[in-house]
Amino acid sequence: TSSVMALEQVEAQVERLLGGLGCEVMMCDVGLEQSKPASLRNNVTYIVCAVVFNDSEEVLMVQEAKQDCYKKWYLPAGRVEVGESLQEALLREVKEEAGFECQPITLLLIQEQGPQWIRFIFLAKITGGSIKTLSAADQDSLQATWWDRRAPLPLRGRDILRLIDFGLKYRHDAWHPVTLPLDMSCRHVVQRLVLIFSCRILLSEFSALVATSAHATHAVTWAANMVAQDAMPSTYYEHNVNTLGVFSLQHDGRQHGKTDGVCFNTLVALQPDRVARDEDGAKMPPPPAQMPPPVENPRYVWHRVLMPGVREKLLEKSKNTSILPIHSLY
Repeated sequence: TSSVMALEQVEAQVERLLGGLGCEVMMCDVGLEQSKPASLRNNVTYIVCAVVFNDSEEVLMVQEAKQDCYKKWYLPAGRVEVGESLQEALLREVKEEAGFECQPITLLLIQEQGPQWIRFIFLAKITGGSIKTLSAADQDSLQATWWDRRAPLPLRGRDILRLIDFGLKYRHDAWHPVTLPLDMSCRHVVQRLVLIFSCRILLSEFSALVATSAHATHAVTWAANMVAQDAMPSTYYEHNVNTLGVFSLQHDGRQHGKTDGVCFNTLVALQPDRVARDEDGAKMPPPPAQMPPPVENPRYVWHRVLMPGVREKLLEKSKNTSILPIHSLY
């Protein structure tokens, strides 16, 4: 029957996402009425940031030329310009600010404060060029240097220390698959959900993965909470909705206002809230959760994953969180 075929297709789609591939965004199930198409510099801002090491594990730093942080040091970073892909923006920023050509190795981390500020942190390697010196100072930066992370250096912000640590950690132990943006267009900022409870996935009524567009006033990953609340209103507050990370992300950026969106293909775990309390406020042991909370909205349905390979990979990824992290800084 067609519904069986649709379920087989959705499992094949999950298998694609598990392998780091993408899928075209056909429609959004939730959030479209509150969100406008993404338009760079108008309602979305993307930042790229490069973590680059040399053979001595010194990290590439640039000295700021901007008035508000003049002579302070930071990782090469900057805004994505209209018409650029994320990788193109990364290569341009490293060249302008540090003098080097580079090649991205993988994304290390995505940070976001809603669609209006998303930062993509890449691990990258030098492929050419030479370090920018003071004689080449311009409005992009004054100069670049290799920092051993011990010598005193006045930093523009301490937030980059964590990003450098992420880079070192990945160099020593590549704990998630190489993840680079896929060249696929998307109109909105979208979170596509592989929302799991044990070995079940929440699907839309059309037997498809649920896709939600991000809300201007919330974190991008708040979309998963909106879906859980929409599908299971009476048990929503008894569960935690955890976006564990990003399998892959899709961005094109060539057509301003039409393809400025990003689709984050995410793994989301719905877990019983561990702290249940009785009438006196004492903690109660959580009941063993075998079955997911019942869906109360006909627009959604739980589907038990049948392909054993897909089921095992999903459970393994959710246990070890071996997936590109996305952090909401709200």
